[in-house]
Amino acid sequence: MSITRTYQTEQEIQRQALQALRNSLGVVGLIRFMQQYDKGHGNYTLDRQAWQQSYSVDSLFAAIKG
Repeated sequence: MSITRTYQTEQEIQRQALQALRNSLGVVGLIRFMQQYDKGHGNYTLDRQAWQQSYSVDSLFAAIKG
């Protein structure tokens, strides 16, 4: 006897989660909750490389020593 498991897709999980939030918070609460999340913008890797360019082991060690 074999057991077949079906897994929800990401879209199904997202739909179910949004429905649960809507049921719990109401439409306005769901919207307010969703407004808190932002995917952001820009390229964090390139930005990080730019602001860390001036760092060296010696400068970091000096900053730690104070």
